[in-house]
Amino acid sequence: MDIMTVTCERVVSSLPPDDMEALCEAVTAAILDGGGFGWLQPPGSQALERYFEGMLLVPERSLYVVRDKGMICGAGQLARPPSSYEAHAATVNLTGFFVAPYARGRGLGRALANAMIQGAKAMGCKVINCDVRETHDAAIGLFRSLDFEHWGTHPYYARIGGQTVRGLFFSKLLAGEHEAARWQSSIAAPDAGGAPVPSEAPEKAAHGLTLYPAIDLKDGACVRLRRGEMEDATHYSDDPAAQARLFEEAGCRHLHVVDLNGAFAGKSTNIPAIESIVKATSLPVQLGGGIRDMAAIERWLEAGVSRIILGSVAVKDPELVRQAARAFPGQIVAGIDARQGRVATEGWAEVSELEANDLALRMEDAGVAAIIFTEITRDGMLAGLDLEQTADMARRLSIPVIASGGVGTLDHLKDLREIARTVPGISGAIVGRALYDGRIALKDALDVLGSC
Repeated sequence: MDIMTVTCERVVSSLPPDDMEALCEAVTAAILDGGGFGWLQPPGSQALERYFEGMLLVPERSLYVVRDKGMICGAGQLARPPSSYEAHAATVNLTGFFVAPYARGRGLGRALANAMIQGAKAMGCKVINCDVRETHDAAIGLFRSLDFEHWGTHPYYARIGGQTVRGLFFSKLLAGEHEAARWQSSIAAPDAGGAPVPSEAPEKAAHGLTLYPAIDLKDGACVRLRRGEMEDATHYSDDPAAQARLFEEAGCRHLHVVDLNGAFAGKSTNIPAIESIVKATSLPVQLGGGIRDMAAIERWLEAGVSRIILGSVAVKDPELVRQAARAFPGQIVAGIDARQGRVATEGWAEVSELEANDLALRMEDAGVAAIIFTEITRDGMLAGLDLEQTADMARRLSIPVIASGGVGTLDHLKDLREIARTVPGISGAIVGRALYDGRIALKDALDVLGSC
């Protein structure tokens, strides 16, 4: 075969319909052949299209495709850790790698892998990792031939057809020969006492935190609750769209919107108000409150909402969260609301026995993009965030944690900023009552957080 007919490229914008159809056809064939993306059965072309379109919205993901005579026959992804995950900043994971069975044996896999390796080097990555089912002999042979090193085996990697399948872990050092020698020699070795040799710790790099001004909706108006009690609401504005525009004009880059009636009703209730907010500004809107099925998720994403917050359903239907995170990568966030560490649901009306940290770990495994953590006893009380619980959760996770509940003064944001210097998993804060009451000037809040 003429190698010149094989081309590889990184996808940086939406694919034309013919290319998307070819990509979905290739994925479907690969899944039916026994591998790819965690699906055992093809989810259908619409779900696959949403999956790939959503991937383009995730900064940490890069999609590569390989073509034969112009037709897409395979793909792969480079997944970088979140920017706050500093310890792994020089690594990248090669995942979702496949060539359709009808296009194998033509060198497409090698061409695609080499293109992705070069892409990882261009990002400045020093190590590329991947994992493969032990049954995928061709893929294992390919990675070995490209000097990937097999360093470990997962004994319970997947469960397929009633059988447990092991997984093999591979890594490849991308640094040049001289730099590779420095990397390898810097690996901590045990001293005579068996403890790692100490090295001078680099100073933590500061990272900006995102401010999310809150617009809580009750009966079509902007309100703020105290401790999540609907009977204890303060009314602020009858025009949510105008409030959203004010936040945008003041320099905010994101909006946090909650349908309070919806949270109690179990379905979206303040629909006109939410739609008016989305239409009023160009800001990304993350929306929560009563969204508990795929139809509602799809409806709001199609309406222009950028991220969906799943709260009660995270406890009661975790499989829905997993399904949504897979269908809309980067657009699903878990809202974990707790009273003294115990998860609350149904608009905070019910408190479960589930620990907040346990649920956070489950949501990370389900694939959500971030966690919003709220200590209800502080929400609307202006007494300060629960920094201890927030930091503890962020240390346990590799996905960002957004702090919520209790910001009342600029010092509270400064305290969060200081904690975030040593706990980079904290990525932002939601502020409501303190902004509406004028206790914190919006410009000062943005300056303190270094919001981006």
